[in-house]
Amino acid sequence: MKFWSLFQRKAIVVKPQGHMTFSESRISHTLSRTAVLLKKNLWAWPVIAVVLLSIVGYSVHSAIEFTMKESLKSELKTLLNAETAMLDRWYKVQSSRAESAATNLQFREAAYQLLAREESDEEVDEAASIKEIHKQLEKALLPTMASQKFVGFFVTDRSHQILDASNAVLIGQKDVPQYNRFLTRALNGETVVSTPFPSVVMMKNEDGEVRTGEPTMYACTPLRDADFQVVGTLALQLRPELEFTEILQVGRIGESGETYAFNRDGAMVSNSRFDQDLILLGILPDQEHSHSILNVQIRDPQGNMTEGFRPNKRRSEMPLTAMAASAINGNSEVNVDGYNDYRGVPVTGAWTWLPEYEIGVTTEIDVAEAFHALTILKRTFFFLYALLIASSVAIFVFTIIVARLQREARKSAIEAQQLGQYKLEEKLGAGAMGVVYRGHHAMLRRATAIKLLDVDKVNPSSIERFEREVQITCQLHHPSTIQVYDFGRTPEGVFYYAMEYLDGIDLEELVEKDGPQPAGRVIHVLLQACGSLFEAHSKGLVHRDIKPANIMLNRRGGESDVVKVLDFGLVKAVDDKKQANLTGENGLTGTPLYMSPEAIQSPMSVDARSDLYGLGAVGYFLLTGKTVFDANSIIELCKKHVDEAPIPPSERLGKPVSSELENALLMCLEKARSLRPQTAKDLAALLQKCPEYTDWSSDKADAWWRKHERGQSPQPEATQVSTPPQSGFDQTMDT
Repeated sequence: MKFWSLFQRKAIVVKPQGHMTFSESRISHTLSRTAVLLKKNLWAWPVIAVVLLSIVGYSVHSAIEFTMKESLKSELKTLLNAETAMLDRWYKVQSSRAESAATNLQFREAAYQLLAREESDEEVDEAASIKEIHKQLEKALLPTMASQKFVGFFVTDRSHQILDASNAVLIGQKDVPQYNRFLTRALNGETVVSTPFPSVVMMKNEDGEVRTGEPTMYACTPLRDADFQVVGTLALQLRPELEFTEILQVGRIGESGETYAFNRDGAMVSNSRFDQDLILLGILPDQEHSHSILNVQIRDPQGNMTEGFRPNKRRSEMPLTAMAASAINGNSEVNVDGYNDYRGVPVTGAWTWLPEYEIGVTTEIDVAEAFHALTILKRTFFFLYALLIASSVAIFVFTIIVARLQREARKSAIEAQQLGQYKLEEKLGAGAMGVVYRGHHAMLRRATAIKLLDVDKVNPSSIERFEREVQITCQLHHPSTIQVYDFGRTPEGVFYYAMEYLDGIDLEELVEKDGPQPAGRVIHVLLQACGSLFEAHSKGLVHRDIKPANIMLNRRGGESDVVKVLDFGLVKAVDDKKQANLTGENGLTGTPLYMSPEAIQSPMSVDARSDLYGLGAVGYFLLTGKTVFDANSIIELCKKHVDEAPIPPSERLGKPVSSELENALLMCLEKARSLRPQTAKDLAALLQKCPEYTDWSSDKADAWWRKHERGQSPQPEATQVSTPPQSGFDQTMDT
């Protein structure tokens, strides 16, 4: 017994102890791993908080949204029911008033005389008879019309012919389309109040002006004989913008809510509360007495016009709003999820169709106002999300900032140190691919321009393109082509090449500062550029970006007006599609002000004649001080290059230019390549035949440069790098 008792006690103790040890071990291991994870990844804490807050926020948001939607449904239904009840009561009152007027003894006697006169074959004094009967009818109806706001009347027989009316124009008319629908119902024994429609005769508007097309409606009732048979009708005219619209405008929720009616065609038959806004939006015409009744179609513009959206369709081509389409189909619904109203504004609403009166009635309120409280709640949660997300990404942002600072430090170090045998001195400018500095060779002490590939743009494609620019330029040895001295890469991985340093002025800045150039000087510049391009074209290369900013005038070796063609970065090898793709990836490459038509329409088909088009445009610019075409947009400018003939330079300049020079430039600007000079040598030959060819001499060039020595006029900001464009469209498009 003692042994068993001892064993039992041990069992009781040992068994639970073993189980707890195992559990503690697993929990401890899990907590330990979690702690390590959270310790190493501090951003995980705000992520967890974001997840938890998202769950709580979604639950709270869903509950509040459901409650608000149910409450809004109830409010919209209640308001709609109240409005339709008031409208139904008003319709019945108008019907009752019309019936009362039709059963008035004095009116019936006059109406029977009118009907009897129409049916009688006896000859009577027709004018006197009608006039007398008309007076009796007016006298009988006057009390009703004066007290009940009726503005007119007419009486018809069973054939829909109007026998008498307050407006003499209507008398004798038959089967008026606007009247036939309610007249037919009245002749079938039903008292009916018509849907509002445009008046067919002149009537006064609310301001006392007499016009047709004014909103009107009629309360029409049967006219019965002694045997209670329908023998005609009485129609009393109402102004819908008075009591009818006023009843509907009573029902509003908040600042944006409104209630209105519409007919089976989707036209509004009551006034909107937003008439002034609709005029500003262009939905209503900007006229003194412009109202929405009968002038606004309940159609969805497919975008919020109050936020600047403008549809590209006529209003008659737009679809009915979801509300109008549903109501016209006879449905009564409530939508609190949102749909576009006739302004394109998201709204919630309730609607119904009243078949007895052939109108739909809706009450709506903007979604933004209906769920304003929910929007505030959303913003609060989003603010908390933003804070937590910002916390979770702080470590990454910090890493990025540190990396950026390190990169900037490397840039500064690179700019301050020697690049091989070259010492950087002054930044001259920046291009699409890199930055250009003035420097000098450590041993030769020769002034040099050094172009560095931008550190932020280093990738295999940019390196290949940078190397290609150097290799192509090195193949060209013409005196008017920029010369490359060296190419290399620093230990930090910065690619660079050294080229001759130019301290002249590019043609764009030349014209900007000195105006149109003498014809002889223009020829002198173009001839040198032709020499550079002819060499490039002979090697199967097309520059593709000939423009004033890429051609510089310099003083070199004691000579003035020495031309240098720059920036072969966009050059295209005509017989090498792979290399050509490096420049623009089949995109539009060049400067729109100087691009040839084929460069715009088919960029990959350009050839040497495309460069000659650009050179002709440069010559035009030098000679006139104006670009070939002016435009307000790139699209318009490109269209002019493709379709429009340029104005002759003499006309743009306002003074004579030799026909030889003018024809040479205009030939370069021909749309068809076959009509241009076929080679740069051909263009040079045309220029040499110009009478102004000998007008510019080295003495004149020297005199110009002496006059514009340093200190007498501002110096160019950069040399080998294209200067900032003078026009909004003069920019390299390299996509």
